[in-house]
Formats: sequence, C-alpha cells, structure tokens
Amino acid sequence: MKKIPTIWVVFLILITGCTPFAQNPQESIKPTATFSLATEPSEVDNIDIKNTPQTTEQFVEGMSQSEIQPTPQETHIPTTEPRLPPEDWKQWPVVPEPTSRVYEIYQHGLELGNNPNHFSKIGDCHSVKAAFMGLFDKPGWYKLKEDSAYLQPTIDWFSGSYDRDGQGVKGGYNAAAVLSPLWADPSVCLPGENPVQCEVRIYQPTFAFISLEVWWDGRTPERYEAYMRDILDYLIEHGVVPILATKADNVEGDHSLNYTTAKLAYEYDLPLWNFWLAAQSLPNHGMDAERNDGFHISYEAWTTRSYTALMTLENLWQSVNE
Repeated sequence: MKKIPTIWVVFLILITGCTPFAQNPQESIKPTATFSLATEPSEVDNIDIKNTPQTTEQFVEGMSQSEIQPTPQETHIPTTEPRLPPEDWKQWPVVPEPTSRVYEIYQHGLELGNNPNHFSKIGDCHSVKAAFMGLFDKPGWYKLKEDSAYLQPTIDWFSGSYDRDGQGVKGGYNAAAVLSPLWADPSVCLPGENPVQCEVRIYQPTFAFISLEVWWDGRTPERYEAYMRDILDYLIEHGVVPILATKADNVEGDHSLNYTTAKLAYEYDLPLWNFWLAAQSLPNHGMDAERNDGFHISYEAWTTRSYTALMTLENLWQSVNE
C-alpha cells in the first residue's frame, strides 16, 4: 500500500490566469511566488493510493445512463485484473495499476523507434510546463523526502520531458482542437498534421498524459468521447501508452467528463490516473477558493497533481521494465 507522503517543493510559478478559454499560455502564466508544501503532514498524506476507498457519493447527478451512452464502437478487451466498473470511477485508485495492454503498447512503440526516455503531454492550460511537472527538470525546485526517493530514477530517466510543452499542450486546447490541423504550429508541423500527430512524429514518446478539461455550453459527453477515441486510437497505433486522467473540477455539472474518461480507460484497458481522488483531501477539494470559479485548482493542488502524476509515471515505467 502506497500513500502520498509530504513532498517539499520550491515551486516558482504559479498559475494566476489560466482560464478555460485562454489562447496564449505565456500570457497567463507568470512566476508570482515561492511556494512550498507544508512540512507538516496534511490530509493528502493519508490518501490510499493503491486501494480503493469507500464512498457513498453518487457518480452522475441529474443525468441518466441512457443519456450518456455513446454510439457503439469497437470493443476492446478489458483488463483481466480486478477493476471496478466505470460507474465507480470515484473509487478507482489515484495511481493506476499497470495492465498487460500497457506492456504491449510500450513494446510496439519500441519496435517503431519511439524514445524510451520521452513522455508527452496532451492538454490545455492545466498541463503547460509551468503548472504541470515542469519543476522536476529544475534542480532546487523540488526536494524528495526519504520515503519518496524511489521517484528520483524516474525523474532522471525522463529528464527533459517535464519542463516541455511540445506540440500537444496549449491554453485553450480541448479534445477537438488537438485533432485539428488549424491548431498545429506551421513552423514545425507538416501540412495537414494536427497537434497530436505533430507531437508524436517530432518527439516519439513512449507515454503520453492526456488531460483535456476545457468545457463549454452545448458540448456533449458523446462528442468528447468520440474525439477521445480518435486520440487514443492514434496513440496506440503509434506505440504511445496513453495515460488518461480525471480532473478536480466539475464545471460540466455532472462529472460526465470523468465518467467518460473512466469508461474509455476501462474499455481500452488503459491506465487512469485519478487526480480527482487525490484532490478530495485537499482544502476545498483542490479548487481555488479565492477565484471560486469552479475551474481553477489551488496552488496546493498544482503540486499534488504533478506529484501524483510522477508516481503514476514511475509505476508504469517500472512495470514495463520488469
């Protein structure tokens, strides 16, 4: 059983203007403060990472299952390991257990020439390097305590991938945008390439975190699922292990994005990093109480998010090299 220990971080960023519709992340992210996690253990230290806690909270509020079922798609064989159904995604562990599918995709990627030292990020402003994992490429910006020292080899192995945005990350990105050539950078992407294709070709990662959280009125879970399927199919075809993620916010009002993401992870037999669960033990469930806009997460949540993502990467990387 692993628990999230206290991590000391000198985090010289943090997010002050990351909005759902930000178009230029550099305009919205400015170093504003020196932030360090409390040296005294907080509630986050007691989150059970490997085992699923009990919860009585209902998953979908005000939306029937029939309303969120997508058009039938190709069926993938779920993991043979014990796994709760997608409806119980709130009980899934923060750090996912690897599956045989992870190993198969990883090996396929090595055969294609993917770089085992590279991982990518596909996401919106919550995933830009200043907010997500970038500190692990900056000695002195973090300090692992003794019970977290096992993470250092993973930091070293993937050095250079943390403090990098690549072509798959930009403020304002969503699941539709990363599939559109209109959003690709013409200075580095080939004609007709979308941001996902461009990132995979240029960086040749073996893993990719996918966290596309932007929502707007009128968007449906079905459309989100269709776009996500296209992303997953492309990554898997090119030997990149997708790491799906839940989000702390519920801006859509019914947790349908997290449910849909869990459903895809279950169907495709892919890892799901359950950041939503990690955020529940933080003050205000990880949401920024000052802004109180239902979208931005707190400074403490940024650090917890990067740290639990690192734990996830370490667990998956170790599993494919056993």
